[in-house]
Amino acid sequence: MPGKKRLLTGLQPSGDLHIGNYFGALKPFLDIYQDYESFLMVADYHALTSKADPDELRKNIANVVRSYVAIGVNPTKAVIFKQSDVQEHTELAWIFNCLVTVPFLMQGHAYKDKVAKGLEPNVGLFTYPMLMAADILLYDTDVVPVGEDQRQHIEYAREAATKFRNTYGELFKEPKELILAGVGVVPGTDGEKMSKSYKNTIPLFASKDDIAKAVMSIVTDSSGDTPENVYAVHKLYRNEVELSALYEEKKGKYKDLKEALIEDIEAHVAPMRKKYESLTDEDVKKVLEDGALKARAVASAKMALVRENIGVTL
Repeated sequence: MPGKKRLLTGLQPSGDLHIGNYFGALKPFLDIYQDYESFLMVADYHALTSKADPDELRKNIANVVRSYVAIGVNPTKAVIFKQSDVQEHTELAWIFNCLVTVPFLMQGHAYKDKVAKGLEPNVGLFTYPMLMAADILLYDTDVVPVGEDQRQHIEYAREAATKFRNTYGELFKEPKELILAGVGVVPGTDGEKMSKSYKNTIPLFASKDDIAKAVMSIVTDSSGDTPENVYAVHKLYRNEVELSALYEEKKGKYKDLKEALIEDIEAHVAPMRKKYESLTDEDVKKVLEDGALKARAVASAKMALVRENIGVTL
């Protein structure tokens, strides 16, 4: 795609997706991906830092692909591929591991946060930033869409590129972060950030009954007329003017407001859910096979240059 900058993003197949994933990652990608030469990676090797159930991982990988196609991403206009289908990711990550120091990696916010939350500090979790750097640099990526709290991931990629340049010469393009404006943190049913680990999610492609069950469980503040947690989710689906009128009309009627939210979520999700459910395992495999061919073509050419630069090519 001449003239277009290259964009890469990824999503871990770590469980059933929820509306926080949709507004935080899926929709922002949908809104911009055709403006770039876009690579969309299912980050299955990254998921191994915390996932040890093979059957669940297979299911989640397929669900990530279904999700992106269901929301409207055209697989012929983006390279949708699986990280594990392109072996150059782990090969380049090893080379970066040999260039950076342990104290440098110990500065990682994500590593420290996850260990503080009780996640086992395995080596994969510790060196995760260098696999992420390889993901990005392998494709001469221009921009990586990230949230404000994920800037450090791109800084790590730039550091890896600098370390390589200082040791072996100029080879990697330094990426820029594309900070996603908009919804910010999507609140869960308890008012905290929506997260599978907090068990406070509203599922994305579930049945209307399951969505209703989640919405009805949203914690409300009985001291006021407006349930703030309900409103915080509702404003993702309606503009402030409409919502102000609705919440004024239904002041104090929390059940009515939750039911209105259920209907708005269902109206938005129903067409996507229909598409999601129509996609077969063969459809998913075809998308990933096509994407792997395109991703490998770029990655293998880059790794040939890397091997030449580091001296392993005779």
